[in-house]
Amino acid sequence: MMKLSVIIPTLNEAENIRELIPYLLKQGGGFISEVIVVDGGSNDETCRIAASLGAQVINSEIKSRAVQMNLGAAHAKGNTLFFVHADTRPVLSFAEDLQIALVKGYKAGCFRYRFDSETFLLKLNSWFTRFNGPFSGGGDQTLFITSDFFNTLGGYDTKFCLMEDFELVKRIKRKTRFYIIPKAMTVSARKYRKNSWLWVQLANLYVFTLFHLGVAPEKLKKSYTLLLQNGSNT
Repeated sequence: MMKLSVIIPTLNEAENIRELIPYLLKQGGGFISEVIVVDGGSNDETCRIAASLGAQVINSEIKSRAVQMNLGAAHAKGNTLFFVHADTRPVLSFAEDLQIALVKGYKAGCFRYRFDSETFLLKLNSWFTRFNGPFSGGGDQTLFITSDFFNTLGGYDTKFCLMEDFELVKRIKRKTRFYIIPKAMTVSARKYRKNSWLWVQLANLYVFTLFHLGVAPEKLKKSYTLLLQNGSNT
């Protein structure tokens, strides 16, 4: 039987954590082994709230999603890891869906997603998450992976301060089939609310191109941050 360790990297996510942890515990039922929050130095109430809601809280000395998620995995007791961003909400049946995927023989995969927005262009973005192409498997889609397989791969590459999720999925696909569960979870559109849709798309495309060209992770992070800081607001 699947025993799920849910790992959530955080940085100042108090309000999201307040909603997400009870949701996971309620909908995950007997499949949930633990919820692990790995914090990268929040200065809000993230850690206190997470602990009060029953999560195991780990403080990371390094603010990096790759480092934080590896740290969470190192403390996990479950046989399956489920990496979830704080501003996402998995489907109600997420635990059963993951169990079914494992029974089918999949070692790793993710969900489709939709944004918490009725904007047509964001609906268009969401529609493409059903395809298992080079842009699939980003952190917003979550990631499930068996603990043994994650350890065999060596976890996330901590050199990547951006695109760490896509880098790991790229290695997963070299070893096994990557499964996209045909159900859509909900993702926050906050990045698009701060920047125009077109500007975020251009920033994403630019960074993806650099990633596939093998550009150093530090340059990817610097470029992406600069582009979105300078992007036009909506």
